[in-house]
Amino acid sequence: MLTKPAEADFSIVLRRYDIEQQVVVTPEEMAKKMLPKDEVFRKVAEEVLYMRFKTVGPSVAEAIKARAPLDVINNGLVAGMEVVAKLYAEHVYYLPEIMMAAKTMEIGIAIAERQVPGGRDSKGTVIMHAAEGDPHDIGKNIAAVMMKSSGYDVVDLGRDVPVSDLVAETVKVKPMLVTGTALMTTTMTAFPAEAKLFRENGIETPLMGCGGAVNRDFANSYDLGIYSEKAPQTPKIADKIREGYDWKKIREEWDDIVGGK
Repeated sequence: MLTKPAEADFSIVLRRYDIEQQVVVTPEEMAKKMLPKDEVFRKVAEEVLYMRFKTVGPSVAEAIKARAPLDVINNGLVAGMEVVAKLYAEHVYYLPEIMMAAKTMEIGIAIAERQVPGGRDSKGTVIMHAAEGDPHDIGKNIAAVMMKSSGYDVVDLGRDVPVSDLVAETVKVKPMLVTGTALMTTTMTAFPAEAKLFRENGIETPLMGCGGAVNRDFANSYDLGIYSEKAPQTPKIADKIREGYDWKKIREEWDDIVGGK
């Protein structure tokens, strides 16, 4: 006699444990933890956090009546973008929010900078590109936002950048850091080729390898190579280079620099 088989409980099979265990934080909760306590700076930071590009101008104009323009930039606008970066790292914000927040920040910075004699000092110049043959540049674009918000000048060469063009631009600009992204395994080999030509041209600039096709072992396999796993890590590494770290020391202290293993 045939018996009816017990029905399978597919909820057990299909359950996403990584999602189930993930602690979801809201922008409001993150704001309470990270935004400045000063009411003037906090209001400006919230304009960035909540992507209010239509009202950030009046908020910044009002803030610089009570605070120095550079403080409004660093303690207000940039502070807001730091929260956005944290929300991106926690998978609460995604590319649209990053780009809208960046636009909001840029509007505010442009207004505040006009009140600073000589403009805002740059931390240094960074060249960013997507590897030769690679048409994917979303990761690069997000990292560029992070670098700009951290006070760096970014020379963005775009996507599918020939190795020779990158080397020529590096010779010309003399940046403190060069970053490259590769989403395809067929294009990540551009980085060792770039590093080889860098050294042949006497360039000792750290060459950061990033993107879905790249891991830390690969980025550490060629001279000058360093690694950034996520866009928010890039400014942290750049700050260390600015302090005088070379590519070897970045490798040695990478875990501490980016916040642990």
